[in-house]
Amino acid sequence: MIDILSYTCFAIGIVFWFWGTSYLLGRRSVLYKLHSLSVADTLGSMIIIVGLLLKIPSDWPLLILAIICLAIWNTMLGYVLAYCSADGGNNERSIR
Repeated sequence: MIDILSYTCFAIGIVFWFWGTSYLLGRRSVLYKLHSLSVADTLGSMIIIVGLLLKIPSDWPLLILAIICLAIWNTMLGYVLAYCSADGGNNERSIR
């Protein structure tokens, strides 16, 4: 039963990965695409780690730490990418 739940989590996580990637092909703004991609990738990766947690419960401290780090890292990366893309491609800052 645990194996079935674990593999189901793996499959749902991979579906989230592809679902987030599919938004890159749309005609929306770059910020919308980045937001959709980062949210879907974060959720997919977290669900895959939950599947690993079901498979190897003896390593729960490391897997919980991985979930927390993944949530923090992907959130911060999304903000950095959004800030960089909102700049309009102008990477040079004028110093006054």
